[in-house]
Amino acid sequence: MKTVLLAGGTGGAKLARGLLDIAGDALTVIANTADDIEIYRAHVSPDPDLVTFWLADRIDGRGWGLDGDTFTVMDALREAGEEIWFNLGDRDLALCLRRAQRLADGATLTEVLAEHAAAFGVSARVLPMCDGPVRTHVMAGGEWWRLQEFLVRRRAQGPVDGVALEGAEAARPTAAVLEAIAEADAIVIGPSNPIISIGPILALGGIHDALRTAAAPVVAVSPFVGGRVLKGPTASFLRWAGRDATPAGVAEHYAGVADGFVSDEQIAGAAMAQLVTDVTLGDAAARARVASEVLDFARSLR
Repeated sequence: MKTVLLAGGTGGAKLARGLLDIAGDALTVIANTADDIEIYRAHVSPDPDLVTFWLADRIDGRGWGLDGDTFTVMDALREAGEEIWFNLGDRDLALCLRRAQRLADGATLTEVLAEHAAAFGVSARVLPMCDGPVRTHVMAGGEWWRLQEFLVRRRAQGPVDGVALEGAEAARPTAAVLEAIAEADAIVIGPSNPIISIGPILALGGIHDALRTAAAPVVAVSPFVGGRVLKGPTASFLRWAGRDATPAGVAEHYAGVADGFVSDEQIAGAAMAQLVTDVTLGDAAARARVASEVLDFARSLR
């Protein structure tokens, strides 16, 4: 099946790896780029890189960055008196410096991500949601923070009082993104944060229409496992959006976009078809099982 996955963050990247086992090079991941940040004269794309590292089986055991990476540059900058709040491994930094240079030379983000995926031997496509800049900002503690500063520097502390997507009104999905959606046999919304990981993708002009007119069913996967989110401040952002921090709240959030919802609990009164199954993505076997069940569910909705 030609499978499109909307992803951002750890949950989406893990499911991408499971889908690779099932769909192979028929998999296209549309990755959130509103987390991107320019720092150390590098262009960091956390979500596309996380997906790429997972697909290449190169993710580090800490859950981000490249396996076995060193941090000599960060250590040297600290010794020189720099405040280092955003850690990048040496090879990770090299990748991000190359991205910045390629973009400065006129390449598109779509082209650069394809080059990096090929360099890591990834057969699936990893597409940015758009080539134009979109940046998420979060209001917390009475001030606005760039998303990475909120997540890393502030450690995602405090209630979320606002979310703004700078550049979203002008940005548009690329032709490659729209083509992938139009040609898909199944479209999956990954178990990533619905507000800051999937939200920026859905905020792009034309995406809603593309999803609703696509021949493929759209299936969303809950980020909650056993009633809680395993990583990240998903609950805080759902509450800001006026949703319950539960699978039911996520299903409500995707109503009108998704045809089906996958979670580990039955949701009374849900406005879409449901698949109730264990959505734990803890190891390779679990990731492949969830991916297979999600695609079988999508096939049943066609």
